[in-house]
Order: sequence, then structure tokens, then C-alpha cells
Amino acid sequence: MKSNNIISYLKLVICILSVIVSAGLMACSNIHNNGSKSSSNDLKPLIIGSDNYVPYSYLDSDGNFTGIDVEIAREACRRMGYTPVFKQIVWDNKDIYLKEGAVDCLWGCFTMTGREDKYNWAGPYMVSCEVVAVSVESDIYTLADLEDKTVAVQTTTKPEEIFLDREDDRIPKIRSLIALQNRELIYPFLSKGYADALAAHETAIRQYMKDYDMQLRILDETLMVTSLGVAFDKNDNRGLDIQLTQVLEQMRNDGTEKAIISTYLDDADKYLEVDGYEK
Repeated sequence: MKSNNIISYLKLVICILSVIVSAGLMACSNIHNNGSKSSSNDLKPLIIGSDNYVPYSYLDSDGNFTGIDVEIAREACRRMGYTPVFKQIVWDNKDIYLKEGAVDCLWGCFTMTGREDKYNWAGPYMVSCEVVAVSVESDIYTLADLEDKTVAVQTTTKPEEIFLDREDDRIPKIRSLIALQNRELIYPFLSKGYADALAAHETAIRQYMKDYDMQLRILDETLMVTSLGVAFDKNDNRGLDIQLTQVLEQMRNDGTEKAIISTYLDDADKYLEVDGYEK
């Protein structure tokens, strides 16, 4: 009888322990689910369209999006209550993606200057210099020396517009303008002698030189100092451009943007001199 009591007691203890363990597991499960739900599942996605543009937006060796704009976007979206979804697009077709709603905005070293009325802009959040680069042996030292020369640019970019419009008196009449869809092709076009010079954002040129150990000489005269922003469709009335502008300003004032830019570029302060720009 005593043995039976002991067995019954042990069964009761095992039963109680099983209930406690099950409750603990359920609690852990609930904590995990609640954490996931509050951190991401409830956040609205913001689909960001960009192309591959080192060091602003590109895929790392593991296939993950990274870069200045990607990191700024992640933090800005976190503060706004959105989940950023990055989407690589054909930059030539960017306006189609935006108009059809395939992306919510365009964010990838995109110049506001001269396009102020074309989009609803958030920003500016950075400035950048459009410059001309030549081979180190070139006899081109000034913009005037580009007369009757061939220049390579990416299509639909500010340098293409500058050379086509020639509204700047410093821009001479060149022999031809090679406009390429893939911006990275402008460098081999220069090195192979198909072009005498190339024009692009200075940061992109310096990054390419670093990544591929390529020696180029950047002209002292800049084509233009431009302001970078995030473009929303002109008919987008959600007010995201206004909200994002405020968040980007906060990030600039609290040092977040400088910290991000400093991991990719030297002298981050010069890229944050946006206060003089009138939107």
C-alpha cells in the first residue's frame, strides 16, 4: 500500500512538472511571436527603387543590400514605422516604376537639382559633386579642354543633361557624347580609348578607382554641386515626402547621417552641407 502511494505521488509530481514545462514553453513562444509582430510584421513596407551604385546602394558579397543610402533608409524607415524593401530597377525606367506603383520612391544618389518640380522630394539629405575624370596621361586639364572630345556618361543622369543642354558657358562643344545604360561601362570605355573623358558623381568615381585599383585624374573644375533626395511620384498624396524630410533632418542633426557616411567616405561633413539649398 505504501509502495502504491509513492507511485501515485511520483505520477502527480511528473504531471505537475509537465504542466509547468508546457506553460513555460508557451510563454516563451508568446514572447517570441509578440516580439516579431511588434518589430516587423505590423510595419507597412516602403518599396525603394534603386540601381547598383557603389557606395550608395549595392549588393554585398552575400547578396544583401548595403551602402550609404541603404543604411540611411533603414534607420529613417525605423523612425517612421515602415519596413524598407529594396528593389533593384533599370534606372532608365525609374519613372515608369514610380508611376505604376512598382516602387514607392526612388532612392539612390538621385539628384534633386534641376528636377525640383518633377517629383515630390524628401530631402535634401546629402550633397554631391558632378565631375569629369580623365586618364592620368590625358592632356585634358580644364572643362574647356573637352572641346571636340568624346565624353562617356550614364543615360538619364545629370552629366548627360549638362553636356546635352550646354547651358553652362564653361561647357564647350564636344565631338560626341556616349550615353550608357550601365554606369560601370563608362570606365572601360575611357580605359579602352573609346572616350576621352567620363563624367559622374565624384564619390562614385573615387569608389571605382579604389575597388578596381584604377588611376584617374579628376579635373579641378566641377560640373555642378548637386543636392541628393528621395523622389516620390508627383501624384503621391500620402505625405511621406514631408515626413521623411523631417526624419532625415533629425538624423542629420543628431549625427546619425554623419556616422553612416563616415563608414564609406572620408570627410563626411562636406557631404552634409545641405542647409544652403533652397527646395
